[in-house]
Amino acid sequence: MTDHRHQQIDRILAIMARLRDPQHGCEWDRAQNFATIAPYTIEEAYEVADAIEREDMESLRDELGDLLLQVVFHARMAEEAGHFAFADVAASISDKLEARHPHIFGDDASGDAQTERWEKLKARERAAKGATSAIDGVALSLPALMRAEKLQKRAARVGFDWPDPSGAADKVHEEMAELAEAEEASKLEEAGDLLFAAVNLVRLNGIAPEDALRAANAKFERRFRAMEVLASFDGKAFAALPLDEQESYWQAVKASERREPA
Repeated sequence: MTDHRHQQIDRILAIMARLRDPQHGCEWDRAQNFATIAPYTIEEAYEVADAIEREDMESLRDELGDLLLQVVFHARMAEEAGHFAFADVAASISDKLEARHPHIFGDDASGDAQTERWEKLKARERAAKGATSAIDGVALSLPALMRAEKLQKRAARVGFDWPDPSGAADKVHEEMAELAEAEEASKLEEAGDLLFAAVNLVRLNGIAPEDALRAANAKFERRFRAMEVLASFDGKAFAALPLDEQESYWQAVKASERREPA
């Protein structure tokens, strides 16, 4: 079994080397660089998450393969430029995992909770890389909603946080009023402040904002499609209906969901 796994790793590395070969490789693969491949890497990570949410194990296998290809692609380009190779990537994460789990791979017998110990180790790693701020190292490429949550969590670790959700709720109402009163030139900023405050409120209620919005998206999509179906049953084109009639279908869908057995 071990030999088979090693063979498959060697196989994908060899395939990528062939695709990037200057003389005999694929024209598209040879033309790529880190910047052009990065969007595909992000997209594949989301497709992995989608397969997990759908509990589709066959798709998850395939999407994990697509994500692995991104790692192999970046590692191959780095090797060609003389920076590092795939084995160095694997060694780097292995070293990091062992260093972050001294209670498993070392002799750390401290009584720190696992999350606390993990955060202390990551903070030391950031400091070793030259970090000077508590919010250093939060990736700019993260989706804005996720990055807002991470920035808030980093600030909270040094005490800059609401003591309870009520303060965050008041801030949401304050930002709503400021957006309503804002002049056109400042609406973008005020809208951002409102969203940032909403993330804070959701976070302080113990809910991951990304999960909450994904659930809301799924619920809206489900209800919207159901409205279109109901209107079709009535012989009507939903898009052509006035807003008040569309709203009546929305309420009908909500009412039907409440009647459904748990």
